[in-house]
Amino acid sequence: MFAAALSACSRHSPPVRGALSPQSWGGGGRSRRRRKAGQRPAPLPPVAPACGESIAANVGLDRRGPPGSGCGAGEASGKALSEWSPRGRPWPSAMAVPIAVLDCDLLLYGRGHRTLDRFKLEDVTDEYLVSTYGFPRQFICYLVDLLGATLSRPTQRSRAISPETQILAALGFYTSGSFQTRMGDAIGISQASMSRCVANVTEALVERASQFICFPKDEATLQTLKDDFYGLAGMPGVLGVVDCTHVAIKAPNAEDLSYVNRKGLHSLNCLMVCDSRGVLLSAETHWPGSLPDCTVLEQAALTSQFETELHKDGWLLGDSSFLLRTWLMTPLHIPETPAEYRYNMAHSATHNIIERTFRTIRSRFRCLDGSKGTLQYSPEKSSHIILACCVLHNISLQHGLDVWSAPATGHMEQSEEEYEQMESVDSEACRVRQELLLTHFS
Repeated sequence: MFAAALSACSRHSPPVRGALSPQSWGGGGRSRRRRKAGQRPAPLPPVAPACGESIAANVGLDRRGPPGSGCGAGEASGKALSEWSPRGRPWPSAMAVPIAVLDCDLLLYGRGHRTLDRFKLEDVTDEYLVSTYGFPRQFICYLVDLLGATLSRPTQRSRAISPETQILAALGFYTSGSFQTRMGDAIGISQASMSRCVANVTEALVERASQFICFPKDEATLQTLKDDFYGLAGMPGVLGVVDCTHVAIKAPNAEDLSYVNRKGLHSLNCLMVCDSRGVLLSAETHWPGSLPDCTVLEQAALTSQFETELHKDGWLLGDSSFLLRTWLMTPLHIPETPAEYRYNMAHSATHNIIERTFRTIRSRFRCLDGSKGTLQYSPEKSSHIILACCVLHNISLQHGLDVWSAPATGHMEQSEEEYEQMESVDSEACRVRQELLLTHFS
């Protein structure tokens, strides 16, 4: 339509000295051939105006008189070309050609040019924030204060995205699991900007992981941990419960089978420890999915941390996929005495906390549960996204968002590993467990 209108303008306006003719930009080849053959050029087809407006009405031209009549201000410039022909007679109304006025801001800056300036956190309701981004206003404002300085990095772009917009974009992706393009449309930024926002916020959260995911150091807090666990099912001395969970990722570009788990899917095997409320005390999210749980624990930093640093009068609880250790109590393979049955029941009831925590994380952060597909990133980036979600999980619990969620409907459940019962060869660990049985469950 724009090319047709430009051609109409060139043919309908009077000749101007120095102006380009249609033939000069390639439009006169057919006319020259017709003149050589003795034919008259075909007239322009009538074009009905789309909105009842002529060219002059669309572009604001002077309509006071024909060119050369002295009635208009732009005699040589061809104003009033929509109503008057070069011979001074008015054009038929059907010859008026409409021009579509394009949004130059949209062409230059993209769909988010105006939306970014108009979107403000205070302009939307709390219900909209929770339904779209998964968290209330106070939580989002806390993240803006926490990450604002990091996200306000110097940039060569004249229209840098604000920290709160970056945080909302990342939260929308974490909690919905939808494609970045769809969430970018909702917030008013392009897919490329959406990808940068997720990367920036993820990096900022990973940098603060040690601040929010850690074991307490002081004796009073450690004793509180033990008391809280003991209040659940009567299991004494528990500092945390440990287990592994798989998160599906896309297949790496290289033919690397180390990420293929026992179900034939590519995944990361994540080792986590939580307290009685579901607060994560340790999270290692980078292990390849082919590694069994016991191997992950043997190579994890958690093992060296407990064997060299933490107190000897407490332990973690793990399931039968792990080896019994002095700092890791596992259930008995075949209980025989009433004390052993009571021990296994208390162990199972207490260890269930980590399974509920996994379900909560998957329900809150749908990008991890597999319902919208696998994480479409490299193993390293996927590991950072998982860790960022773990940080947000702990921050949400600090803000009182600690309601246990229903089980997620993802492709991969926590008990993905079909493990065998691990037999302990540590005699000291067997002695510690036997003493625990005699002291507290006999």
